[in-house]
Amino acid sequence: MTPEKIITDLKKGQIKPVYWLEGEEGYFIDTLIDFAEHNILSESEAGFNLTIFYGRDTAWPDVINACRRYPMFSEKQVVIIKEAQDLKGIEKLESYVEKPLSSTLLFVAYKGKKVDGRTKLARLLKEKAVLMSTKKMYDSALPEWTSELVKLKGYTITKKALFLLIDHIGNDLSRLNNEVDKLALNLKDRKQITEDEIEKYVGVSKEFNVFELQQAIAQRDLYKAIRIVQYFGSNPKAAPLPLVFPSLYNFFSKVQVVYTVSSKDEKTVATALGVNAFFVRDYISTSTKYSYNEIEKLLLLLYEYNLRNLGVNDANTDDAELLKEMVVKMIAPL
Repeated sequence: MTPEKIITDLKKGQIKPVYWLEGEEGYFIDTLIDFAEHNILSESEAGFNLTIFYGRDTAWPDVINACRRYPMFSEKQVVIIKEAQDLKGIEKLESYVEKPLSSTLLFVAYKGKKVDGRTKLARLLKEKAVLMSTKKMYDSALPEWTSELVKLKGYTITKKALFLLIDHIGNDLSRLNNEVDKLALNLKDRKQITEDEIEKYVGVSKEFNVFELQQAIAQRDLYKAIRIVQYFGSNPKAAPLPLVFPSLYNFFSKVQVVYTVSSKDEKTVATALGVNAFFVRDYISTSTKYSYNEIEKLLLLLYEYNLRNLGVNDANTDDAELLKEMVVKMIAPL
């Protein structure tokens, strides 16, 4: 069950008595808890019928007692347990989950872990509750997710600005959401987020970053690539190699797939790559700069230098020299 589907059902009045929200991605859990707290009951209803517990400060019998109360001046009540992973004896809730009160909506935010599938509680949740289990989003999915987030908020974002934002924030959906909100606030009447806004309001250089390095390699622009690598050497925190290698590998592995697609139509390539058409032109353009064999060798170089960065067959080369050596080999005729 996705958070979007659950919220859509709640808006339609298609409610269930228990919502168990678990897993590694706290952003989706927080989004649903925020919706439950502020959108199910009216302001006047919430005064009598909204109860919020925090796992560490709560005893499980108090939760069950609250859930078994009947609503006042309303058809339903909402009970929320935040940070439920810290609630001692949480498995005791199984007695309530087995026979919940239809006028109570219980939301359990069980972050960072999943309920043990061997327990009775887990079996009851599958049978009786709405169960949402979240996973950490893969880095490769971040561009499309962030682009859709911006669109849902009523804005657009340039491709360069999008990758600058993701490279700077990383795989933290809550921070990405907060930064987009901050950017929107500063845009005033404008509707497009550009790299200038990213540089000004997020605080990341639009000239020297992993995305620009990726583009320089993709266009075989050795001069620009070396300038960026030299900047990284002087500013090690700007682009740590453990972040550089996955980003480059993800991009060029998608370029490799382009050669296997019979048509170079953007929609066809986008479908083959499993990405939004918004991102496809860069992959197609890069495929015209390198042959299939060159991309294959380039990916092998990434693998080799990642191992060297980890100390395999290389114990002394510093990060800046390692990156410079690799980039030269990538862009020069392979």
